[in-house]
Amino acid sequence: MHTALVVLPNFALIVVGVVLARYFDYGREFWSGLEALVYFVLFPALLFRSLALAHIDLATAGILVGSAWVFTTAAFLLSLLAGPVLRLDPRLAAAGSQCGYRFNTYIGLAVAGSLFGDAGVALAALLLGAMIPLANLMAVGVLARHGTRGFTSELVRHPLVLASLAGFAWNAAGLPLPGFADQTLGLLGQTSLPAGLLCVGAAMRLEPGGGEKAAHAWWLTVKLAIAPAVAWALAHAWNIGGMEAKVLILCAALPTASNAYILAVRMIGDGRVVATEVTVGTLLSMATLPLWMAAP
Repeated sequence: MHTALVVLPNFALIVVGVVLARYFDYGREFWSGLEALVYFVLFPALLFRSLALAHIDLATAGILVGSAWVFTTAAFLLSLLAGPVLRLDPRLAAAGSQCGYRFNTYIGLAVAGSLFGDAGVALAALLLGAMIPLANLMAVGVLARHGTRGFTSELVRHPLVLASLAGFAWNAAGLPLPGFADQTLGLLGQTSLPAGLLCVGAAMRLEPGGGEKAAHAWWLTVKLAIAPAVAWALAHAWNIGGMEAKVLILCAALPTASNAYILAVRMIGDGRVVATEVTVGTLLSMATLPLWMAAP
């Protein structure tokens, strides 16, 4: 119960985003601008500062990153399996399969911060920063077979990955973070979490023609149940406990991010199945995430 109460305000902000987008005349341009600000400025500032100041145990970090890659790969393979098993249209399967292994970084960092403070944010930033390139590689690799955009062009730049790499390199070099820079990045980072969660809510929608119910059930099960179960098993197998285990499971249990929809539209011209999956998955995660965070 305590975990659910701590996590609840993060989902309350998502609901606020839904209400603001549906019932107040801010316009799509406002939300697009806010999303760009969060993606290119606020979240990179949070990631860089968190990793630059973190106390990182390289041995433990290596095990956690390796475990994150394992459950991401397992979710990827299981998500692709829906295509041949359910006999889905190849383009629909390519777009929708993202929803079984891609994740919402905004929710992950917000929940990690609520539960474990700056240390939780830093650890989540490390794991999510390692998972982002792998998930993008998988998604673009599958979608590129059915789209017109090239594989390499989609992976040239990623602000969250670059910020994570820069923060880790700063930390590894043992460089101090000047007080002025620390305070400035801290202020930017503080605004990133609520702004990001509002954007998550604003992007939620159900679209007609969003694919078969069986396919949605398959990908939701992989994302919200099987992937975190694999993470839980890995944590126990490696005898990882405490905050490290919880953050690892958190990263596996996150719902799909709306950028999966953007990628599907850009590469194959149809993101309806993803839009529906992101919305339903985010709503369901309001129940599943607290349960996974309370798991022994």
